[in-house]
Amino acid sequence: MSASAPQSRTPREIGTVFVTGGASGLGAAVVEAVQEAGGTPAVLDRAAPQADAAHVRVDLADSAAALEAVEELAGRVGPPSAVVTAAGTDAVGELLSVEHEAWERVVRVNLFGTVAVVRACLPHLEKVNGSVVTVASTLALKGADAATAYAASKFGIRGFTQSLAVEYAGRVGVTCLLPGGMDTAFFDDREERFKPAPDQELNDPANTAATVLTALRQPVGCEIREMLVMASGEPSWP
Repeated sequence: MSASAPQSRTPREIGTVFVTGGASGLGAAVVEAVQEAGGTPAVLDRAAPQADAAHVRVDLADSAAALEAVEELAGRVGPPSAVVTAAGTDAVGELLSVEHEAWERVVRVNLFGTVAVVRACLPHLEKVNGSVVTVASTLALKGADAATAYAASKFGIRGFTQSLAVEYAGRVGVTCLLPGGMDTAFFDDREERFKPAPDQELNDPANTAATVLTALRQPVGCEIREMLVMASGEPSWP
């Protein structure tokens, strides 16, 4: 261990955590977990969260709006000590059957939205040795049929996060979460052929959110670079 990068044994406190997609699914589970841990969640989402949490409504497909939303939220609750980018969308189907705009929106929300929010949070996080947890997917490890947009965005998030971890090593903790399928409303609007099979095991998003807190609590100088989290019967990995 280098003398220039000393490690602490003191876990980071769960302070003010900005959560994208915090109105539903994994994001909502992260908001609840942060609250239960004594932290202060603050939400960036198109919809208002059910939880009693400060929020700014924003379409993360618009990177400029995402940057402005972070600063607006920081003005309300104070600067973040961590950010979790749980917002995500999908457009399933064979490539030529998915309209161009719908395909690109997946990348804009999932990848560009992640980058915009992280970019806006980094100056705040660096001041307090804060943390970033990006949310990729098992589809950032292995592509799947009818998922070109989603896989492209999630592979992009994983690559972005790896580079960010190198760039901010010793200044900001960086973790990439790779969750398998979860029991959320994410699949509700799909055609039946693109939904999980009735007997497919899906993870409880609360279990995945608990691992996010594990990453956020790592002492300064110790980081979980990647976390692969899924139900025992998840078919998308290995």
